[in-house]
Amino acid sequence: MKKLLKGNVALCEGAVAAGLGSYFGYPITPQNEIPSYLSRRMLELGKVFVQAESEIAAANMVLGAAVTGVRAMTSSSSPGISLKQEAISYMAGMQVPALIVNVQRGGPGLGNISGSQSDYFQAVKGGGHGDYKVIVLSPNSAQEMYEMAYDAFDLAEKYRTPVIILADGIIGQMMEPVDLNRYEKKDFVDQDWWLNGAKGREPRSIKSLLMKDGVLEQHNVELQKKYQTISENEVECELYMMENVDIVVVAYGISSRIAKSAVKYARKNGVNAGLLRPKTLWPFPSKIINSLAKPNLKFLVVEMNHGQMVEDVKLAVNGKSAVRFFGKAGGGLITEHEIFEKLKKDQKSDIL
Repeated sequence: MKKLLKGNVALCEGAVAAGLGSYFGYPITPQNEIPSYLSRRMLELGKVFVQAESEIAAANMVLGAAVTGVRAMTSSSSPGISLKQEAISYMAGMQVPALIVNVQRGGPGLGNISGSQSDYFQAVKGGGHGDYKVIVLSPNSAQEMYEMAYDAFDLAEKYRTPVIILADGIIGQMMEPVDLNRYEKKDFVDQDWWLNGAKGREPRSIKSLLMKDGVLEQHNVELQKKYQTISENEVECELYMMENVDIVVVAYGISSRIAKSAVKYARKNGVNAGLLRPKTLWPFPSKIINSLAKPNLKFLVVEMNHGQMVEDVKLAVNGKSAVRFFGKAGGGLITEHEIFEKLKKDQKSDIL
């Protein structure tokens, strides 16, 4: 079944189809459609909706609900996500699965309500304290907002980890036809870590305060093993027009939509460009990028910030290819023509 939906609403429907049991949020533009829509939808379904007193409270309510085995979610936009970082670190340390949605706006500070991609570092490098990672998904359409919200809960529970959907204000606000192609999930198998009542069994405990000598060190070792497993098994990216390519554009989210148009135009005008779009920002497609890199191939990283993912591309390339960056921050929108001009210039240049 297809419906014309805003990206934010499509995300809600994906989460609902996945069996979302509890939503806790707080209003902030440009993600307000999420709590607004779920305030009605969750009540229709007999599920839990709470507008918390703050972003901090909302994130901690997610933690509390998720440890009982409920599929729980919160959403916000950039400064609101900053306030949730302590709880996200707690969830990572306690290995609690949950979905956190960031529909990014311009920053730093309160910034503005225009779409941006300036929270990449915060999401993929672990925005809170400690050595931890979370899975980060990057949709570039309303359809992917729906599908990634659905898939995020399976990933979260498979690895017992928080999952972040890193969207942006433009993807959240744009309306597109969405194929509601995911089946509804209702029943979940009891897990041996759920805190859902100790009747008939031994009590359980989940915590992130590990004070005994060496226990926290070993816990960190086990977390890193899990992150390595995720890195080996959960990378997703899109490759577009990569035949006989001279310049590879690397972009995600709304930037990848614009970059794809620029690549099409470049091909028609004698520039052999291709597109690599990471769908998972963590784990990052480092091995794929490294396998493409060679001395006569160039990379152009396009982001709506002043250079964040470009650092991961450079690490992946590891000196085998030249890497150049083009971006704007503070809600500035990159155009197809600007990307094409960069591609045309870089094709003629031997040194970037």
